[in-house]
Amino acid sequence: MYRKCTAYFFTQVQKKMQTAHARNATAIALLRIFVGIFFLVLAEYKVFGTGFTLHGEFEESIRGFLQQGAFPWMVPILRNLILPHARICAFLTAYGELLIGLGLIFGVLTRVASVFGIVLMLLLWLSAGYPGPHVELWRYFGASLEWSVFAGCFAAFLVGEAEARWSVAPRIRAWTVRRAA
Repeated sequence: MYRKCTAYFFTQVQKKMQTAHARNATAIALLRIFVGIFFLVLAEYKVFGTGFTLHGEFEESIRGFLQQGAFPWMVPILRNLILPHARICAFLTAYGELLIGLGLIFGVLTRVASVFGIVLMLLLWLSAGYPGPHVELWRYFGASLEWSVFAGCFAAFLVGEAEARWSVAPRIRAWTVRRAA
């Protein structure tokens, strides 16, 4: 009787764990796809239009960052490194956002896309999220809110199993293994 009870108990626990894992995989997949769509929409006008990459919208953004509040030690980087190479940086930003979006939507190279997403969010925060000197600590967090939320999503994709559900990656891996064999 004892063995039957413990076997039944462990079977039920295992079923609940599998159900919880499936729900978590679904939740992180939905979040991954949502963030990917967001980045795809942001990249679409930059990649398929010429204003951002060729006609000065990127430079205008950088100049706005310099006027409105980049971290003080970031100002020379923006002024002396980014602005002189604005066209290259604009193309890197546009196609980087596109690749991040596609990687997340299709669940391919999600961790790589997440690393680049975190770097992009960090650069945007440092370029445009300085609340000014001598402000309360909470204002730094408030100024970073629009980037830190996405950085948190990317961190979850790095740590979690973001490709466990609704991902093309397992199919690609299986296809490459079959081709190698």
